[in-house]
Amino acid sequence: MTHLSNAAQQFQESAIRRSGILGAAVPGLISLAAGYPAPEVFPWDDLQSITADLLARREGNTLQYGATRGYRPLIEQLLGKTLKDRGISGTFEDVIITTGSQQGLDLVGRVLIDPGDVVLVELPTYSGAIAAFHNLQAQFAGVPQDAEGIDLAALEAAIAGVRAKGQTTRFVYVTPNFQNPAGLLMSRARRLALLDTARRHDLVIVEDDPYGSIYFEDTTTADDTRPIKADDTDERVVYLGSFSKVLVPGLRVAWMVAPREIAAKVELAKQAADICSSVFDQRIVHGAMDRDVVERIAPSLRAHYQAKRTVMEQAIQSTLAGRVTWTSPRGGFFLWIELPAGVDDRALFDRALKERVSFVLGSSFFVDSGGHQFARLSFSGISHEQIAEGITRLAAAIHSHG
Repeated sequence: MTHLSNAAQQFQESAIRRSGILGAAVPGLISLAAGYPAPEVFPWDDLQSITADLLARREGNTLQYGATRGYRPLIEQLLGKTLKDRGISGTFEDVIITTGSQQGLDLVGRVLIDPGDVVLVELPTYSGAIAAFHNLQAQFAGVPQDAEGIDLAALEAAIAGVRAKGQTTRFVYVTPNFQNPAGLLMSRARRLALLDTARRHDLVIVEDDPYGSIYFEDTTTADDTRPIKADDTDERVVYLGSFSKVLVPGLRVAWMVAPREIAAKVELAKQAADICSSVFDQRIVHGAMDRDVVERIAPSLRAHYQAKRTVMEQAIQSTLAGRVTWTSPRGGFFLWIELPAGVDDRALFDRALKERVSFVLGSSFFVDSGGHQFARLSFSGISHEQIAEGITRLAAAIHSHG
């Protein structure tokens, strides 16, 4: 007999974390799995100075519980600078600080999902979102993507199919900017058309944007990465942003901008989850924004990750030309490759571990049991030398398949 709830018995672990656990037992492993920011670009000196100043003041509120909604000066900074620069207008009541954007996904799910509801997602989609919504007893309808993003004809068909079965679907989850895992950048026209589709079908759009500031090409303009939320005129977009990729992930400071009714319920859900996000972490981020740290380091971040992407693509071209295909990402942390015909991601993963390299199974990002012909490779957190050697090892694993 078990004492676990039905929901707990069906909890799903993170596929990315699982890849890390399996790889940790392999000596000398090179991980192409973990999408971690590069520690060599962390603003160590700035954070040391900010932290020292905060502690030197000995203000009790720095190390105290805080408001569930978040540290007001940080929210005001977001409204006055970060969100304004992204074309998003809002008020204090629209914003919630979350403990990482992963908590944002969980909280949005708690507010919008009843057990058995269907969540509309891209194929592929972020595995962390799959886990968050699955653990709230959601079902899924996957919608294919093309070069411009989510396929709207397929989305229309998915909505009709769900409702024809008498099921409920309240939102569609998308990552328009350099999607994890596929690296796709949704076109401006597709974003506007998606917003129109959501209006016609009375759906909420949950827009996850952790990578929008990590763009590479000179041709990428602010309009290319303009959030869907910026054109939301009837309060149906929940926008998630984070400091994890543009500052440091260890502070676990992210934010949500949501329609006021949703934001109010998210605040109540967060009260029950953790009372408040770390005030100390929020004040460090506030200090970094006050000193323009994020803006100052942004160009070097983009150059750093663009160079790593180039190294990975060159390594694949030299070792796997003609055997795998991919679309060059214009931003973000990931390369999404299609494997040779007949190569299954699960069997390849086992062979890759023998070659002392890991990746994330492509099937981890699909909600329809598909995706076994894909693999996600991360170039963000390892050196140029490790990228090149990791691809050499992965190529050996692929070639060994025959």
